[in-house]
Amino acid sequence: MYNKSTNLLITTIKERCRVCYTCVRECPAKAIRISGGQAEVVPGRCIGCGNCVRVCSQDAKQYLNSRNEVLELLKTESMVVACIAPSFPADFYDITPEKMVGMLKVIGFDHVYEVAFGADLVAREMNNFLDSSNGKRLISTTCPAVFEYVKCYHPNLTENLATVVSPMIAMSRVIKEINGRDVKIVFIGPCIAKKAEASDLEVFGEIDEVLTFKELKQIFEELQIVSKDVPSFPFDGPIGGKGALFPLSRGMMQSVEVFEDLMKGDIVSADGRYEFIDAIKEFESGDLNTKLLELLCCNGCIMGPGMVTDEPVFRRRSRISKYVRNRMNEIDRSEFNGNIEKFSKLNLSRTFIPNDQRTSLPDPEEIKSVLIRMGKVTLMDELNCGACGYESCREHAIAIIEGLAEDEMCLPFSIERLHKSVKQLEVSNEQLAKTREALNQSEKLASMGQLAAGIAHELNNPLGVVLMYANLVLEDIDRQSTAFDDLNIIAQEAERCKKIVSDLLNFARKNKVVFQPVNICDMVDQCLKVTQVPTNISVEIVHEYKNLTADIDRDQILQIMNNLITNAINSMAKGGKLIVVTRKNNMNIEIIIKDSGVGIPDQIIDKIFQPFFTTKQIGKGTGLGLAVTYGIIKMHKGTIKVKSNADPGKGQTGTTFTVILPVENSTN
Repeated sequence: MYNKSTNLLITTIKERCRVCYTCVRECPAKAIRISGGQAEVVPGRCIGCGNCVRVCSQDAKQYLNSRNEVLELLKTESMVVACIAPSFPADFYDITPEKMVGMLKVIGFDHVYEVAFGADLVAREMNNFLDSSNGKRLISTTCPAVFEYVKCYHPNLTENLATVVSPMIAMSRVIKEINGRDVKIVFIGPCIAKKAEASDLEVFGEIDEVLTFKELKQIFEELQIVSKDVPSFPFDGPIGGKGALFPLSRGMMQSVEVFEDLMKGDIVSADGRYEFIDAIKEFESGDLNTKLLELLCCNGCIMGPGMVTDEPVFRRRSRISKYVRNRMNEIDRSEFNGNIEKFSKLNLSRTFIPNDQRTSLPDPEEIKSVLIRMGKVTLMDELNCGACGYESCREHAIAIIEGLAEDEMCLPFSIERLHKSVKQLEVSNEQLAKTREALNQSEKLASMGQLAAGIAHELNNPLGVVLMYANLVLEDIDRQSTAFDDLNIIAQEAERCKKIVSDLLNFARKNKVVFQPVNICDMVDQCLKVTQVPTNISVEIVHEYKNLTADIDRDQILQIMNNLITNAINSMAKGGKLIVVTRKNNMNIEIIIKDSGVGIPDQIIDKIFQPFFTTKQIGKGTGLGLAVTYGIIKMHKGTIKVKSNADPGKGQTGTTFTVILPVENSTN
């Protein structure tokens, strides 16, 4: 039997859950927690209505199955009887009542009773209770999901619950009156909440096990029991009358011919997930001033989650109506009235203990913080679309604070985040394209480096010989002779060739980078002190932080600083301004070298890091300075950016190089 302290009434098969939030939306108690993208039922908050089971198209929600317990009970020596809810004609419409009794007896039940008679007793008791209430407003207690909801979420109304048992418990007491207290009773019906009701302390022991119609059909299939193979038997008495209308909305009071009078408003009926909650709220606030609130959590018990049939509601209603009409035409009224009188003294009362599951409302600032986090800054941003399963954005925010929901449940928020992810992906793709371009550049540099190394090694020795002998001859020859000038030119050009070869070797050589902490500001200051700057060029040094330290190879970074500053000075032949800035940007150091020179035309700016490409006059440069600079920066796991304007019509001309180096580095 279901035990609230040890069993979960409803569980989730996580592999099937698609997180559509339908169960959240349909749960009147908001007892569904979304955690880690999975829906799970919170036991303490669950009222057992089974709406989540009924609406889950993936069958991810499963309720506790009692088939094995019932079959084991039937194997015992005890007398075991079945009492079946009056809604069975809506689900077993292809089986006659007599065949249904026969099938249950084949399973092993000693007797089969219909709960309709218990419903007749409850209806009359409620009518008497209403007459003697002395103006006290009452809430009907035939639906266990309803009175459990009141106990948990409107505990102040527990005293308004009519202290009358449900038809299931009433019929149990009738059966025990007939067969003795030791009889074992199995209730069979369409309701999951009946499993929870049977375990309530106030009525514990009245019912031994509860089966849904779905579970009963599974037993029939397992035991291969079909109606055509079993004998027919009538229900054991007492036989019910109009109490068989109980599974229909407003059926309880109609069974005793008490109807909802819209003029008086003494009795108000409501059913279904939304209406019964609204009715309770208005009843508590006083807006609904009525003597009796007749409530059902489902749209009638015929729509219970333990039903198997998928027939529409009105077809189910018509099957129940037809069954009751036939019953009333066949019933022995004197026998029925005699049974009613016989059991009129039966105790049909019970008590209800509040089980307050309410939580205090979070701080308004905390709610506001959650709403802002989901992009709901103003009231206009609160769309209240219900896609998350909650009726308003504010309720969703409260559920998040209570640990029942997640931000991702908000569809507009998730769509907006998706858009941001797409934009971030575009940025990543752009960065990937730049990385690919840099890789191509590195491959070019590697190929050119191999070629340069080969050429440099082949030329270095012959050039050294030419230069040495030219200098030897110059020392011995008359400085006034024409040959001296010619030899001097030979020596100068050989020296220039040697410098070119040296640059080639520097470009080709893969020097080991030795990282050590270096004060960037001091290094920049020192570099500018030893650089000869023409008088027509002003220099401005800006250190946004006085002590910027980074792990670099000082000599190599000085080399690139010399290259970039020299290039900047050369671009300002007519004078200008050189600005050098050092700053920190997150975990990177930036060195910015800006000049007001002639600039680099757009059509060649993509080529400036290629080996041997230069805009200088012949004999003024090798075209390797920026290529070497690029290589050193990449070895430091950094980047170099260039921005330039060579068109005076677009504004001030000049070039800005930005060297970006990580603060922390290693040789790994």
